[in-house]
Amino acid sequence: MTPEPTPAGPPLSGLRVLDLATLFAGPLAATMLGDFGAEVVKVEHPTKPDPCRGHGPSKDGIGLWWKVLGRNKRAITLDLSRPGGRATLLRMAESADVIIENFRPGTLEKWDLGWPELSAVNPRLILVRVTGFGQFGPYAHRPGFGTLAEAMSGFAAITGEPGSPPTLPPFGLADSIAGLTTAYAVMTALAGRDRTGEGQVVDMALIEPILTALGPQPTWYDQLGHVQPRTGNRTRNNAPRGTYLTADGTWVAVSTSAQSVAERVMHLVGRPELIDEPWFATGEERARHADVLDEAVGGWIARHTRTDVLAAFEKAEAAVAPVQDVRDVMTDPQYLALNSITTVDDPELGPLRMQNVLFRLSATPGAIRWAGRPHGADTEEVLTGLGLTPADLAELRAEGAL
Repeated sequence: MTPEPTPAGPPLSGLRVLDLATLFAGPLAATMLGDFGAEVVKVEHPTKPDPCRGHGPSKDGIGLWWKVLGRNKRAITLDLSRPGGRATLLRMAESADVIIENFRPGTLEKWDLGWPELSAVNPRLILVRVTGFGQFGPYAHRPGFGTLAEAMSGFAAITGEPGSPPTLPPFGLADSIAGLTTAYAVMTALAGRDRTGEGQVVDMALIEPILTALGPQPTWYDQLGHVQPRTGNRTRNNAPRGTYLTADGTWVAVSTSAQSVAERVMHLVGRPELIDEPWFATGEERARHADVLDEAVGGWIARHTRTDVLAAFEKAEAAVAPVQDVRDVMTDPQYLALNSITTVDDPELGPLRMQNVLFRLSATPGAIRWAGRPHGADTEEVLTGLGLTPADLAELRAEGAL
């Protein structure tokens, strides 16, 4: 179960974050900060809200993805390109700790909201700039999305079956990795501010975190000229490794990264003689004989139901997992034990189930206080709390800034 909040409160309580970003890395970083107590204000254009509100399935016209990505954020509208919107953002920046934006390089500068203007009103501010390709270089001004990062980084080139086209993920992989990395970058910049007393700019390019996640491929190529091919579910590092069909038409995944586990699997499937083969002694050599090992493991698994396979592997202390879709995830006993999927009460849709906060802290846990709010729902409350009067709000509305 998730630990109960303590009197100390969440660890990021009092941290003020302005989320100016859209689709998806920047907003996800702000969500991660909000989950652990940061006061996040989502700033959207008055007539062009974050496109996430319309992505994917909706219920009663309400986007469900937004309910997750917009959680723990207060939602306001502000047109930064108008003088009143610019002046209001600068006023908000005075008391903010972090601003997260993902406009193309030069956009904030065009509105006179670049780093010189923002740091002038708040020298302790952290400005986080999330773009496809970074703030400089030949591609900096191109439109950038996660799909392009998944292609450029080398991920798509190694994903898929041999001889098949490069494969892109059916979800925002590069954006998700960049979002988590951006949250880490924010905390690093804040730690630096604690030492220097001054803020700084974070330059986050979508094409870089996923490149890091791909491991030592640049070093392999630099030192050996090695280019990793598409191998499907197989790997050159160990075997047997992959997904296998059970007798009842379901799938399981098996991994034998450790030599001892590979040996246990061979005993389990009734092929202990393979352990004595000279090539069985290392993962790389086993990978060269993957056909033999897959036939042994796959043949045994095909004769048993998934329930029996999982039970037998667990008894043998061998690594296995069911290949689950979201229906299985929602009822998986380990996810249930961790409370990985939690229920949030939402005024618009009632009880909503979604992923819980990303990790558990024993003394100062995070929490989902509310799901994504309607577009502009908190504009008046946030801006009057900033000191704006009803007359100020009326003037901003007349200008089209709200």
